[in-house]
Amino acid sequence: MSAQNGFTYKRLSIDDAAALFIDHQTGLISLVQDFGPDQFKNNVLALADCAKYFGLPSVLTTSFEDGPNGPLVSELRETLPDAAYVPRPGNINAWDNEDFVRAVERTGRRQLIVAGVVTDVCVTFPVLSALEAGYEVFVVTDASGTFTGQVRDAALTRMAHAGAQLVNWFSVACELQRDWRRDIEGLGNLLAEHIPNYRNLMVSYAAIKGKS
Repeated sequence: MSAQNGFTYKRLSIDDAAALFIDHQTGLISLVQDFGPDQFKNNVLALADCAKYFGLPSVLTTSFEDGPNGPLVSELRETLPDAAYVPRPGNINAWDNEDFVRAVERTGRRQLIVAGVVTDVCVTFPVLSALEAGYEVFVVTDASGTFTGQVRDAALTRMAHAGAQLVNWFSVACELQRDWRRDIEGLGNLLAEHIPNYRNLMVSYAAIKGKS
C-alpha cells in the first residue's frame, strides 16, 4: 500500500530474494576500519547463515584475487557451498563482469540483498548498476565495511538516494521470517549463534519449554 511521498513498503520475500557477497577477501577485509574485525566477521557470517537458513540463492564474487586483494574468506564458501562463485579477473564494478551478471540473472530473483568490501566502491558501484537494471536492492550495512564511518555514511547516502534500502543482517532475518511460528527454534538458534545476549533468551526459552 502506498504511503505519503510516494513511498511503498516493499518487503523482502523468501521467494524473490537472492544474496550477493561481493569481495569479502582476505586482503580487502584488512581495510575495514568502521567495524572491529571480530564484529565484522560475525556480521558477514550471520548474513551467510541467514542465506543458508532461508534457502536463498547466493552469489559469491572476488576481484583480482591473485593480487593484493587476496582470496575469498574461506568461511563463506564453507557456509554456502552451493552458491555461484565468480572470480572476476579485475573488474572493479562487479556488474561490469558478464559472468557475475549472468549468475545474478540465473537466480531468477528480483530482490538483491547485497554486502561487500569496501562499501564505497565494491558495494556502491554494483548496487547503483543493479538499481539501474531494475532490481530492488537491499544493502546490508553491517556486513559491508570500509575505511571510516564518514566514508561509509557518504556511500550509504548515495545508494539510498538512488533507491536502495538500507538494512542490517538482523532486520534481513526478521523480515524474511515474517512470523515466529514459522520456526521458533530455527530462527532463535541462528540469532543466538551471532548475538550473545540472544543466547540467554534461547536458554530461558528452552528451560521454560522443558517445564511445560
